[in-house]
Amino acid sequence: MEELSFYDVKTKKKFTATEYEVREKSGRFFAVTKSLAGTHECWRVLGKDQAAKLKK
Repeated sequence: MEELSFYDVKTKKKFTATEYEVREKSGRFFAVTKSLAGTHECWRVLGKDQAAKLKK
């Protein structure tokens, strides 16, 4: 998978991840991955075109 950058709001740190899933919620697309420091998830907004490319 393509490497994406995420921001963890709980630790206030940026990180990159190559393991994530693309989810759709209320007509918007998000990349979701596990946090590096904890059990919570980190979400990143994706454009429609980017989400379609990453879903393949």
